[in-house]
Amino acid sequence: MKIVHIITRLILGGAQENTLITCKLLAERGHNVTLITGPAIGPEGQLFEQSQNQGFNIITVDEMIRSIALYKDLIAYCKIKKLLRELKPDIVHTHSAKAGILGRFAASGIEIDTKIVHTIHGLAFHEYQSKWLNRFYIAIEKAAAKKTDFFISVADAMTEQALAAGIGSPEKFITAYSAIEEEDFLQSKPEQLKKEFRKKYEIDQDAVVLITVARLFKLKGHKYIIASAERLAKQFEKAVWLFVGDGNLSGKLKEEVYQLGLAEKIKFTGLLSPDEIPLAISSSDVLVHCSLREGLARALPQAMLSAKPVVSFDTDGAKEVVNENTGRLVKPKNIEQLINSCAELLENEQLREELGLAGREFVKEKFAPAKMVDTIEGVYKKLLEEKAL
Repeated sequence: MKIVHIITRLILGGAQENTLITCKLLAERGHNVTLITGPAIGPEGQLFEQSQNQGFNIITVDEMIRSIALYKDLIAYCKIKKLLRELKPDIVHTHSAKAGILGRFAASGIEIDTKIVHTIHGLAFHEYQSKWLNRFYIAIEKAAAKKTDFFISVADAMTEQALAAGIGSPEKFITAYSAIEEEDFLQSKPEQLKKEFRKKYEIDQDAVVLITVARLFKLKGHKYIIASAERLAKQFEKAVWLFVGDGNLSGKLKEEVYQLGLAEKIKFTGLLSPDEIPLAISSSDVLVHCSLREGLARALPQAMLSAKPVVSFDTDGAKEVVNENTGRLVKPKNIEQLINSCAELLENEQLREELGLAGREFVKEKFAPAKMVDTIEGVYKKLLEEKAL
């Protein structure tokens, strides 16, 4: 098959890693794969190096940026449409909000019978922004849905939310959990490497480390973790919090930590490359994730594959992997529940081990790259078979 994937930008992020794994494995299976993307602008880091020499072509459309910019959006749309006419793909597969809209409208406007697939990694509308903006995004998504032959969701929760908003119809959805290079997390890391990692960030070897892997960005929930740490630090002398990632809230969060006198308790690693994340998680004891909206955060199964228990806000797809046997779900913004759940794991090493091992077994098959790509490839084949009838 001739397949074109389109994504807004190749920053460090779950949707981007998912897309690169998909393109790589599809190319390895003999398909002709092209990835169209915008520039990787922002402090989150980029994945262009990881995308090189992977068996598929990459084309950058400079005008395709994350924020709404009508003039640039129109240019990006025209460029994508021109590229699709030249490439003549059997399948156009879009990812993320901006590329999802521009890509699907462009693909539907060419004179080629191309099948259009869209992956929902997260939805642009949510309860933490204005009603009029949500109505705007839902209207656009409904219009794009009419151009879409099939949807792939990274969690059942995404399908439920899309359908509830009137986007698409049930028979056009399937879930494919976002793939993770599992061996990187399943393999135990040498004790010396873990000691060196802790030493690098001035963390005692006997500390109990609560790690958060997320962009330092709005709605990622770092402020709730800081609020819980302010109280837990007084009760648990050995507790340390580790924030992995960068973003536009970096300065503000560091200043808040300093003002609260928690600079020795809350550490910031800054930007880490994807191949450094397995060691960071392995060197920690508990993953804490307080994002207020996220399709299904990759950090959750990554931690579970590393046999680490998870404390997560109960948002979107989190409940599909986190339960009483693998960690603790917390009502969003509920600081008391967050404190109690973290305290339970801080004081009970045996419970941490039990939940971590159970979590590893629970997610090991769900997030295998081959499983995800089998599902995606199956969707493509089904659409092309229907086209041939």
